[in-house]
Amino acid sequence: MNYCGLNKHDIANGEGVRVSLFVSGCRNHCVGCHNPEAWDFSYGQPFTKETEQEIIEALRPPWIQGLSVLGGEPCEEENERVLLPLLKKVWWEMPEKDIWLFSGYTYEILRGEETLRYVDVLVDGPFLLEQKDVSLAFRGSRNQRVLRLRNGVRI
Repeated sequence: MNYCGLNKHDIANGEGVRVSLFVSGCRNHCVGCHNPEAWDFSYGQPFTKETEQEIIEALRPPWIQGLSVLGGEPCEEENERVLLPLLKKVWWEMPEKDIWLFSGYTYEILRGEETLRYVDVLVDGPFLLEQKDVSLAFRGSRNQRVLRLRNGVRI
């Protein structure tokens, strides 16, 4: 997996101050996407054990609320294989931190995926240019939802 961004003090992609990882690769190709360069799976740099350790260290300060994973598309199979161990590690070793996942796929499509077991908040749905709304928190179009999860199930 490649990633195209790592923001260690993000306040735009979830509640509180967060560490945000932007992965590369997306097959959704939403019209009006704010990050179309990240559609390419080879864009950015390789995600390594050193990258994982950098994220874990960035999450340690008590003022960091949690981890956000965005894209590209984190739920592409190639990305999930690499992200799952990271999400498990954060979930087990830092239970006080929350995990947000932003996906162009809906909860109904992703339901049952192991990845969701380690996610506290799923922002789901494709970006739809005709429903664009810049007043929405944490999403770009009205069809997208901010869903609270527990063990992969909506609460």
